[in-house]
Amino acid sequence: MMASFWGGGKRKACVGCSDGTGFDVPITMAFQPIFDLSTRQIFAYEALVRGKNGASAQEILSRVTPENRYAFDQTCRVTAITLASELGLVEQGALLSINFLPNAVYDPATCIGATLEAAERVDFPTNRILFEFCENETLDTEHLLHILQTYDRMGFKTAIDDFGAGYAGLSLLSRFQPDYVKLDMGLSRDIDTTPVKQVMMRHTIAMLEGLNVTPICEGVETPEEAKVLSDLGISLQQGYIYAKPALAELPMLH
Repeated sequence: MMASFWGGGKRKACVGCSDGTGFDVPITMAFQPIFDLSTRQIFAYEALVRGKNGASAQEILSRVTPENRYAFDQTCRVTAITLASELGLVEQGALLSINFLPNAVYDPATCIGATLEAAERVDFPTNRILFEFCENETLDTEHLLHILQTYDRMGFKTAIDDFGAGYAGLSLLSRFQPDYVKLDMGLSRDIDTTPVKQVMMRHTIAMLEGLNVTPICEGVETPEEAKVLSDLGISLQQGYIYAKPALAELPMLH
């Protein structure tokens, strides 16, 4: 797939990819599983940035600037793929979910080079990579669409993260249907005791099913929440009830 997409020639570098001062904060990844209740197996592991010195994600992200965000984004991708391979994720049959910053991608077809090279180096199948985009910045919808469409054509899986809480939401979904939508944890939290959330979730699931998009619920913390979500038809769930993120490890389920 890589050779056909690149035409077998040398990968080009865009000007934007060479900008920035580099990201000089040593990082690693914590991994948190997404559990599939229908198969009783781990569906994917999400890679979550952490500092090698124990720094939290918030502390690391606070060091990201417009000048180094490309370097940060690329470092996260390569670190996640390399570490996941070392930990045996491929042998487990799970996907690797990587968060990316849309505003750190200048041209998706050229900025993907380091990702492909890392996957090739450790023999990590690119069709087992799921890209989630983070809505923590104001987004250019046209640019985001271009990124998602390019990744889709290249065989990567895609997901909208925190659906219902960010800048894109329904407008983006009407123009591009990813493989997965991760529903904002605000919807799943206390859903067992909040009838309004149950109604909202039921209709959201019906909409996603009609679009052939698979929902994932994150932030699931109690057996009661997990049961209601399962009864509503959501088999892919993530949260502390299943496992907390583990630093540089693939955690076992509780």
